[in-house]
Amino acid sequence: MSKITVEELAALMKKAAGVTVSPQQLNDKPDTGFDVLGVDSLGLLGIVGELENEHGTPMPVDAERCKTPQQFLNLVNNTLMAGA
Repeated sequence: MSKITVEELAALMKKAAGVTVSPQQLNDKPDTGFDVLGVDSLGLLGIVGELENEHGTPMPVDAERCKTPQQFLNLVNNTLMAGA
């Protein structure tokens, strides 16, 4: 399994939550809250669902509760690496 990159997360945010954020912005400020970026809980749920469909791996329940992109990437990538 491969890790999710900030580029992939930015694309998922646009696809699943309708929020356009550049990968550079995610890199520059990884601890900016999803709420500040415009991603609400339903949008985050959509991102989690897209990842589960793409990777065929259930994401941890905590993924839907992550507050920042960095927290989300850490949790999701740890899950994907554990299942590899």
